[in-house]
Amino acid sequence: MERRRLGRTEHESSVAILGGACFMACTPAEAERPFREAIDRGVNHLDIAPGYGAAELAVGPHLPTVRDRVFVACKTGRRNPDGVRADLEESLRRLRTDHLDLYQLHGVTDLEDLDSRAAAVDVLLEARERGLVRFIGITGHDEGAPAAHAEAIRRHDLDTVLFPVYPRAFAEPAYRADAEALLALCRERDVGAMAIKACARRPWGEDAPEYLTWYRPQTDPAAIRRGVRFALSTPGISAFCTPSDLELLPRALDAAESFAPLSPEEWAGAIEEMADEPPIFPLRENARHPAWLADRVRGLFAPPA
Repeated sequence: MERRRLGRTEHESSVAILGGACFMACTPAEAERPFREAIDRGVNHLDIAPGYGAAELAVGPHLPTVRDRVFVACKTGRRNPDGVRADLEESLRRLRTDHLDLYQLHGVTDLEDLDSRAAAVDVLLEARERGLVRFIGITGHDEGAPAAHAEAIRRHDLDTVLFPVYPRAFAEPAYRADAEALLALCRERDVGAMAIKACARRPWGEDAPEYLTWYRPQTDPAAIRRGVRFALSTPGISAFCTPSDLELLPRALDAAESFAPLSPEEWAGAIEEMADEPPIFPLRENARHPAWLADRVRGLFAPPA
């Protein structure tokens, strides 16, 4: 699998980042095979968070044996400094490691939210100075993410950004302009840029979710390849996160292994082909998960006697 430099972190990241959310409803036994298969196929970068259900508990027992081969990125969505510290300590414990390679402010999508995270950034900077984390970054899943992340880079000494890159989003002129401005700023400051939602298609709408993704994903291997090729052909993007569903994980890894860049004309064509699809944003209105998921995750944390 191709590897690319992740900005000033100097990590040569596999172009596919293992999206830890796919383990949100797994036990450690259920997570072992897909986790190890991803590593065996060349993935050297894990993206995970305490907000991903039971994911940290599922992956934690398997991480120590490959820790020296995996760049571990984690996140916090909390604002209060004590809460951020508690999240970090809990993630280190669950993942059975003494440090994280990347720790990120999670889910920042507008300037108001960024303003509210100022104290949280101070905790991240402190953790980096103490060696608990090597690098710090920011993530966001909505239409305001690129503009908010650009402002975050101007305000704070961040090492990475993680935001949505899929053809339908770039069909919105404002989103595309903000995303391209963010990527230009990342290049100027050598900030690593990563994509999420590469395999997104449309909202679930009134349909019952069939996968663990909160949006309706692409499921056809050719469509998944197109989404992955689009994300990885977007100038400045180093890697993409695989979808949050175990059934889709092998298809996304297949697409990463067979990646060939799109020409500028093919890249523009991918946008045009999806322009009539409804966008998956705003997240607040469109995000949906299977009805059984919450009960399953609760059961994993507190199994019945």
